[in-house]
Amino acid sequence: MATDWSSQTQGAGQYADVNGLHMYYEVHGDRGNNGRPLVLLHGGLGSGEMFGPLLPGLAAGRQLFVPDLQGHGRTADIDRPISIELMADDIAALIGHLGLERPDVMGYSLGGGVAMLTAIRHPEVVGRLVTVSVHIRRSAIYPAMFEQQAQVGADAVEFMKETPMYQRYQRVAPRPEDFPRLLDKIGTSMARDFDFTEQIRALKMPVLYVTADADMFPPSHAAEVFSLLGGGQRDGGWQGEGRGPNQLAMIPGTTHYSIFMSPVLLAAVLPFLDAPFS
Repeated sequence: MATDWSSQTQGAGQYADVNGLHMYYEVHGDRGNNGRPLVLLHGGLGSGEMFGPLLPGLAAGRQLFVPDLQGHGRTADIDRPISIELMADDIAALIGHLGLERPDVMGYSLGGGVAMLTAIRHPEVVGRLVTVSVHIRRSAIYPAMFEQQAQVGADAVEFMKETPMYQRYQRVAPRPEDFPRLLDKIGTSMARDFDFTEQIRALKMPVLYVTADADMFPPSHAAEVFSLLGGGQRDGGWQGEGRGPNQLAMIPGTTHYSIFMSPVLLAAVLPFLDAPFS
């Protein structure tokens, strides 16, 4: 049964039972002048709270839905791997549960991968797609990143205790003792090889691909992805007649770990989301 989300308390926590998850989500903003709803997905080891500084801007004139992904924030883990494919299915199920008609979907890092896979696996439920700091194949990241990712696991708990990610988890998670298990699952997930080149090429909805200018992959990867989306093939023309529906943004002065807080990110995303949609 679809949820009557239009009557829900703004900013209040809700739960939806989807795919075996008791998924936490919040609703912010209002539809304003028929603004399209936006589903916003957080990064790995985070929660919807990490977008705090940007929420007011994103929620202006639109209904904003901010879930906590499997094992993150206030959504308890279940007995299955951390997988962007499975979590994409969760988001598609949540969209159906909420009765949303092709909302826009935006995600950062892990959440960006989930947003991307939601568009790939369930294109009928996604209006526009915004991915932030997402690479489309594992080999795109800098080689030094592989060593860092290999250290993500339960053995890293002591190191993580001084980080905001650990402290937030201990504050809001239904089972704070699950943090080592989450690290193990995230580490296993990051070790998987993947390449979504052909799937990206086949996307039909409008896409905004956003990266930091000092991300975990080189700017050349961003240019490659934009090319797969049909961008950068010709001069855009005086009136923009030579450009397609997809866009590329590189946020200056940011890294993979700071881009989600940048006001420049908001400035890049809002015109894309506010453009007429057909």
